[in-house]
Amino acid sequence: MAYKMLIINPGSTSTKIGVYEDEKELIVETLRHSAEEIDSYATIYDQFQFRKNVIVNVLKEKNFDISTLDAVVGRGGMLKPMAGGTYEVNEAMIEDLKNGVQGQHASNLGGIIANEIAKEIGKKAFIVDPVVVDELEEVARLSGVPELPRKSKFHALNQKAVAKRYAKENGKSYEDVNLIVVHMGGGVSVGAHKNGKVVDVNNALDGDGPFSPERSGGVPSGDLIRLCFSGKYSQDEIYKKIVGKGGFVAYLNTNDARDVENAAAEGDKEAKLIYDAFMYQVSKAVGEYAVVLKGKVDAIILTGGIAYGKVVTDTITSNVGWIAPVVVYPGEDELLALAQGTIRVLSGEEASKEYK
Repeated sequence: MAYKMLIINPGSTSTKIGVYEDEKELIVETLRHSAEEIDSYATIYDQFQFRKNVIVNVLKEKNFDISTLDAVVGRGGMLKPMAGGTYEVNEAMIEDLKNGVQGQHASNLGGIIANEIAKEIGKKAFIVDPVVVDELEEVARLSGVPELPRKSKFHALNQKAVAKRYAKENGKSYEDVNLIVVHMGGGVSVGAHKNGKVVDVNNALDGDGPFSPERSGGVPSGDLIRLCFSGKYSQDEIYKKIVGKGGFVAYLNTNDARDVENAAAEGDKEAKLIYDAFMYQVSKAVGEYAVVLKGKVDAIILTGGIAYGKVVTDTITSNVGWIAPVVVYPGEDELLALAQGTIRVLSGEEASKEYK
């Protein structure tokens, strides 16, 4: 049986939507919202009706009948820490998405909009592997400062999707493999996947781990403390140095890895040094997570937009290939990953989970 799904992925100034029949893409649109439209709403939740109307109107313009859908799927938002999987949207989830229990983010609207559309047609709404997926082993939570436990916030949707893809392509279950997955985009997350759980991963949302196009990565603690209390910067300005204006942006004033790679290839010594340092830090993190898995690593997966770059994938492969075979799945197809997670539930391959 083929399943038809509407996928909704809200971003800060756009909403990506897709209609899928199983894994076949029928409609994909990026609905862009002007700064004036977004700024007219006091809170993220206040945007709900506006964004929902835009989605419904576009589908009407395309003569798509939403009553033919089997499910509606939203991008998971900043919910409470939760195990990975596909969750049916319920009232507890809606309340936490509205209130932003771990922060306000446009992705919080995904489950809310999906739920409203699904109710109108008598179907179920789901979310899949939100950024707050937390399967850390207890030993991985300790940082050395009791007030500052390590947290799991990362590219869970794409990491889980490519890990399951690898397992399926190799005739195995995700629960039967040990993988190191490296997502390289605006931020970088490196996760140790052990028997179906991400038992350790850097908090990419807050800039932990290797530096990246927009994140500082882990920085010298003492110097950061002194910078915070220097009187030169506000709290927001310091945070932006870590998230948003760190990494490539700080050094080279660009968040595009292609610009850095091209500049390095053309002889720019500073760009080459920074690009080399980026690949060095990512490779070093892979080694760190190989220790988490006690060296029993079936494969190292490189994914995310930067994984399209041959220089990056070849260099990291050269650095870490002695640990395990390296597989490259470039890009981050979030709409398809959301569809795949929902298909697994609709087909009975997996059971949906309950958010509490």
